[in-house]
Amino acid sequence: MHFRLLAFPVLAASILSVTIPALSQVAPEYKQKAWPISVGIGASSYDVDWGHGRMYGGTVWADWYPIKLPTFLSTLGLEFEARDISFGRHLPPQANIRQDTAGGGPIYTWRHFRNFHPYGKFLFAWGSYDFTTSSPTYSHDTRSLWASGGGFEYRIYRQLWARGDYEYQTWQKLLGKTPNPQGFTAGIAYDFGHPVPPKH
Repeated sequence: MHFRLLAFPVLAASILSVTIPALSQVAPEYKQKAWPISVGIGASSYDVDWGHGRMYGGTVWADWYPIKLPTFLSTLGLEFEARDISFGRHLPPQANIRQDTAGGGPIYTWRHFRNFHPYGKFLFAWGSYDFTTSSPTYSHDTRSLWASGGGFEYRIYRQLWARGDYEYQTWQKLLGKTPNPQGFTAGIAYDFGHPVPPKH
């Protein structure tokens, strides 16, 4: 079932990567500078999968691409991500719901186009839930989780990029269920590691 839910975003990203050449000129790979890192911030909309529905929050991330890798691995990196989902609480009995996650894992970015970069990622993270139960003393717990996802980045200006991201999470069992939060993040990032490639 998890793969079915992930299939549509992956397919959509694949189609976009083929049909977007009109917006993104093709360019060869280009070399990294001394600081191969990109940092970003965004707004997130997530279904927290805990008796509440869609909520909102913020996400920060940093992508690091090692310099000394073989050419065919040059777009393989590590993403570090932290997210807080705590806005939009309004549905009892989960009026105190909150979800926080932080972790990291591999990310592969396809840099074939000059201004458009699709990517896929797989993250391992630690998560925190605030919730309501029948016990007045038990309203918080933490679990490890993994998350798969992907999206695209589009150059706004020089090293400033816009990002659209989808992520599907699988948490360890909590109170007899396995939470599967999922949602979207839209934000901007600054790429310190790649100069603007020359036009062709």
